[in-house]
Order: sequence, then C-alpha cells, then structure tokens
Amino acid sequence: MSHTLENAIEKSIDIHAPLHTVYEEWTQFENYPRFMEGVREVQQVGEGRLHWRAIVEGVEREWDSAIVEQTPDTRIAWKSTNSAVEDGMVSFTTIYEGTRVTLQITFDPTALVGPIGGGDPRAALSRRVDAYLQGFKEFIEAEGIESGSGRGEVRTRQVVPERASDDQIDPSRVGQTPS
Repeated sequence: MSHTLENAIEKSIDIHAPLHTVYEEWTQFENYPRFMEGVREVQQVGEGRLHWRAIVEGVEREWDSAIVEQTPDTRIAWKSTNSAVEDGMVSFTTIYEGTRVTLQITFDPTALVGPIGGGDPRAALSRRVDAYLQGFKEFIEAEGIESGSGRGEVRTRQVVPERASDDQIDPSRVGQTPS
C-alpha cells in the first residue's frame, strides 16, 4: 500500500521528564495497558517482536508487530501484521523543559474500525492516538523514573546491544599497556 498523507497520522506531546527516562519508559511495552486505554496486553514474543491484544471500538483484536529500527534515546520504528495500523515510528527530542515525543503511523483505511454508533474511523484513530500520548505523558510525569531497560539498537531486525563508551575502564586491564 502506498503511504499517503490521507493514510497517516502524526501527533506530538511534550513531557516534563528527561529524554532518557521517556525513551526507557516507552520501551517497557508490558506497561502499555497502564496508559493506553483499550490495550489489554502487550507481550514480547522474541527479540524485537510483540503480540498485542486490545479492545478497539468495542471489538477485541490481536495483532503482531516487529521493531525494524531502534536507536536508543532517538527513535523506534515498527511494522505490524493483522492490524489497521500498518507501521509507525516514535521519535524523542530534547526540548527546553523535557522531551517531545512524536508518533507517526500509517494505516489501511479499509481496515479501520469506526466508532461505535458511526462516525469517521480516521478521526476516531486520531483521537485514540491523542489519548495514548496524553496517557503516556500522565504516566511518566506521575512515575518520574524508568521501570526497566530497553536499550540496544535494531537495524533491519537485528538487535545490537548498547556499546560501552570508550571512556569506561576495564578493571582487568588496569596497569597493562594498551594493545
């Protein structure tokens, strides 16, 4: 499917917390039901693969997603299967008093579930994205600390663990000549 502006939603929210904390919390997928209304469960089923279960407009849905790019403290991109939301990306930017989170998604308009009682399915999805970001902001600002570690990079579905910085000293090599 071609990605056109009609099939995309982009939303941002500013969070009063350090970028690292915001990024770390976003990578704690099992916490999503705590701030994403309707999301019942997110399970990590392998390296960079997630299984979702949610109630969408009154209907229980399940789908899978795979992280295709992950750069710590910068961005996460994914592709989904069996979902109206086909792919997306979340990016993290330091701003004066915290972090700006920008969520971009593309969707299949023929697979969107409209709101109960009728209405525009795209508008309903846009409102849901707003609510997810607002819920995440409230969750982070109330918690204030990260609950786990989701660091590492993913490039074309291959996880690359975060490298130690060059300025860290290996205690077993103290007093040895560098090789």
